[in-house]
Amino acid sequence: MFSMPKFSTLVAISCLSLAVIPIARSAVINVTVGGTGVIAYTPNQVTANVGDVIQFVFKQKNHTITRSTLASPCSPLVGAGAFDSGFVPVDAAATDNFRLAQLTVEDTNPIWIYCRQAGHCAQGMVFAVNPGDKFAAFQAAATGSASASAAPSATVAPTASAPSSAAPSTTAISNDHLVIVGGTAGNIYTPSNITAQPGDTVTFQFHQKNHTVTASSFQDPCRALSLTSTSGQLGFDSGFMAVSPNATDFPTYTIQINDTQPIWAYCRQAGHCGTGMVFSVNAVESGPNNFAAFQAKAIQLNGTAAATSASPSGTGTPSNDSNGAILPGRSAAAMMALLGAVVGSMVL
Repeated sequence: MFSMPKFSTLVAISCLSLAVIPIARSAVINVTVGGTGVIAYTPNQVTANVGDVIQFVFKQKNHTITRSTLASPCSPLVGAGAFDSGFVPVDAAATDNFRLAQLTVEDTNPIWIYCRQAGHCAQGMVFAVNPGDKFAAFQAAATGSASASAAPSATVAPTASAPSSAAPSTTAISNDHLVIVGGTAGNIYTPSNITAQPGDTVTFQFHQKNHTVTASSFQDPCRALSLTSTSGQLGFDSGFMAVSPNATDFPTYTIQINDTQPIWAYCRQAGHCGTGMVFSVNAVESGPNNFAAFQAKAIQLNGTAAATSASPSGTGTPSNDSNGAILPGRSAAAMMALLGAVVGSMVL
């Protein structure tokens, strides 16, 4: 039986290791993820003993560490043993403070991994622990596959520093998913559609212009869910986050994922939802209520069902959502949320 590996995200200098290794002689094996002009894990395979730690160092561009299978290299494993680091964007100019992730080896069975950034797996960006003589077949199957999980653009260039408000994980396999709001990419969440596991957190990092992340529903993409609803589905709202063009310090807002039900959200700045500035967690891509349909509905409605009916949260720490619980952001986020109702329409 496969023993679920311990997998944890370490943020910048202030590293949080959630996997305590009891074996005194365990080795730490470093693996570089990406880099300038590099779409690969270096090295792309390792042989490890029980108790060894594979330490992934995320470098330039935007990559993931996602578990797959030998039979389906470019599709995420579902169920027991699955893990996913989430997208980790790194600025092209970064030279240090790279984000890390650790995987503790708990048995000698093969572990198959790929990057789910668009097109990367098909270019051979795969990795394996203890593959034996099967790595070549694994990589060949990846490069011959036309299917790779949907992912954000590889041209994202957010700040190299990690969000300071990312909440410590309470389990060894939970991860924080960083989402850039606005900025040079325009009126968009990057990435706009993610998959997250219960216990994971999603940290929204607000870049230039003035945006919100506000819970809605698939039926009404541009209408805020009530923060005090008794229907069993409660909303969340970051409040408006006005960020100047020259800002170098970005406010953040974090939610925690409590189950695998879809979460829908949008920006309630005037006109933004109607142009497709929406976001989802765990949208069922194989069904009719997928992210593309959600975004299309927002554009079709053109924001007419939304925006003005929602009031700002005012504090940045509203009540828990049935799918995601709000975690406190850093003080900058709280201050910006308090000003949300006043500055909501100042920067379009």
